[in-house]
Amino acid sequence: MTRSRRYQETVEKFDKSKQYQPQEAIELAKELASANFDETIEVAANLGVNPKHADQNVRGTVVLPNGTGKEIKVIVFAKGEKAVEAEEAGADEVGQEDLAEKIEDGWLDFDIAIATPDMMSVVGKLGRILGPKGLMPNPKAGTVTFELEKAIKEFKAGKLEYRVDKNGVIHLPFGKASFNEEELMENFQVLMDTLVRERPAAAKGRYLRSVTVSSTMGPGIRIEPQSVMSMLGR
Repeated sequence: MTRSRRYQETVEKFDKSKQYQPQEAIELAKELASANFDETIEVAANLGVNPKHADQNVRGTVVLPNGTGKEIKVIVFAKGEKAVEAEEAGADEVGQEDLAEKIEDGWLDFDIAIATPDMMSVVGKLGRILGPKGLMPNPKAGTVTFELEKAIKEFKAGKLEYRVDKNGVIHLPFGKASFNEEELMENFQVLMDTLVRERPAAAKGRYLRSVTVSSTMGPGIRIEPQSVMSMLGR
């Protein structure tokens, strides 16, 4: 794969073989974010779990104190008073069968789909479309609920759904390059604390195997896993 000259120049600014402390790594990620847009700062955490086993499938949600810096588009499947509640809470699109048909026709211009439990018979038919994209409403993720106002406002404010992939890795954004270091560190700490607290009882051996941060166009900067545990007081 051919990398741009800008990418090669940024890579030379840090030691690829080194594992950094969290603060150092985040400072570097900001410094290396030199694209002509506000790059997203992301983390990839490799966890010591086997996702093939249901009791090791790490999944849930986390609310970042400083948000993600991204405008989140939320759609809601609801009817009657709940549809009115969703509209008043700021949902970008609210509907029932009409919304499902729109999605079946190829429309996917949203980040989060929420449904009230009584709408799952409609939403269930969209599993083959929404499932592979991680957009299917799910009770564990807080996206199947009657508490629409709370759910919509939390996701709009930066609530993230996370789920370990088949390789035991969780990828999540935790801010923008325009955030200051304190905001990024606060978000990073809350995110990592959540993942560590969610360690499955069935997970054996070292849980936090590797942690890497990067900007959208920047190189991956490795963090020493034990320094993350120390940061969290563990």
